[in-house]
Amino acid sequence: MEPVFLTFVFALSIFLGFELISKVPSTLHTPLMSGSNAISGITLIGSLASLKADNMKVAIVLGTLAVAFATINVVGGYAVTDRMLGMFKKKDEGGSK
Repeated sequence: MEPVFLTFVFALSIFLGFELISKVPSTLHTPLMSGSNAISGITLIGSLASLKADNMKVAIVLGTLAVAFATINVVGGYAVTDRMLGMFKKKDEGGSK
């Protein structure tokens, strides 16, 4: 494919992604984060599978990087989701139960 066409598609996807995410109400961000964490988990499984694909050094290095980045994405996503859910909890007033 032409590099100009690929650059156009990349720029269009950035603009479209920004427009879609900015239109999402704040009450839907937590369910969307949970869904994206599940997709990141699938990415992690795929990157682990790519480690066993071949014994070439390039495949091992790229597979290891994919596992590392997918793990960071999953852990960070769940940390952000937990923090957002904590914002919706009612605060205890005066220690009463």
